[in-house]
Amino acid sequence: MSFPAPEAALAALHVDPEVFSPLDERPLLVVDAAAPGAVRVAEVGRHLPCVLVAVAEDLRRVPAEVAAAGFDILLTETPAPPRPWVHAPGGLDAAVAALAAVVRSRPFASVALVQLLRLSCGGDIRDAVVAESFAYSALQAGPEFAAWLDDHRRRRAARANRQPTPPTPPPVGAGPAEQPAVLVERHGSVLTVILNRPGRHNAVNTGLRDGLVAAFRLAALDDDLTGIRLGGAGPSFSSGGDLTEFGSLPDPGRAHAVRTSRSIPLNLLACGVPATAYVHGLCIGAGAELPAFCTRVIAAPDATFRLPEIAMGLVPGAGGTASLPRRIGRHRATHLILSGEPIGAEQALAWGLVDAIEPRHGMPGATD
Repeated sequence: MSFPAPEAALAALHVDPEVFSPLDERPLLVVDAAAPGAVRVAEVGRHLPCVLVAVAEDLRRVPAEVAAAGFDILLTETPAPPRPWVHAPGGLDAAVAALAAVVRSRPFASVALVQLLRLSCGGDIRDAVVAESFAYSALQAGPEFAAWLDDHRRRRAARANRQPTPPTPPPVGAGPAEQPAVLVERHGSVLTVILNRPGRHNAVNTGLRDGLVAAFRLAALDDDLTGIRLGGAGPSFSSGGDLTEFGSLPDPGRAHAVRTSRSIPLNLLACGVPATAYVHGLCIGAGAELPAFCTRVIAAPDATFRLPEIAMGLVPGAGGTASLPRRIGRHRATHLILSGEPIGAEQALAWGLVDAIEPRHGMPGATD
């Protein structure tokens, strides 16, 4: 197994400083972390428009300064490596090939992600949320998201054509009243907030977003609150953004204004009340991003976490580039987002994405 030597990368950069970028179809730079010159590549590469990866078969051969040198992702075959390294269970060749496939298919989103994380990880978390929205909005107007959205709409139309004609709905007023998308109850000095779209795995639509914003604004007005308990009804905490609403706003500028004025994480942070998130089942997209803003995260054993936005030509849009790095570090957050691969509760606990694993029963929103 061999990976490019740092000297070769530095020589290429000397000839052409723009050789590694999505415009030149080389948006990924991988070097051997144990080879001389790796730190110098990181010092130069952290300002380049490319995904910068260092790999190491055995961490005992890697200088300690490599971990802090500025790489976006650090991969190793060493089991259970220390932070910020990510273990490649299938070997470095397979791990690099998987990352390369993602970056080649979505170069603009991939590079925007690493540039955003390099920029925002050291500042105020609220500014990081706003910076994320700028990047998200720019990518919404780009070709990668447009291609994904067009394909998504075609697949939805094809599924609709294969389904039988739905029955005539009952008259208005007939049947049980529609439940609110968010349930809010006060028990003593604790506010319990439940995502309540169980039939859609608590996908975040406009109603659920507005319900959470209203709940956190209510909490901000209650000086007697000592805590917030955040949970989800049904089989999952949240499957992320409701795909039926993707691309529904008329322009990226308006979308950015809505995203930052009616921001779930910004309102949670502004209320100033310590929050504990209880997560289970699918925690996808916003379902992984939002709990990470909480003071404490308790996961059921079946919880799985996944960030699918890069495949859509986007970066996370619910504050994940602000919340995840502050829990698990920039390098592991980059890998989790860029790879789009799920991790289970045990790995989430080992990384610090969750603080404890507890049985689902007894969690807010549980019915068993």
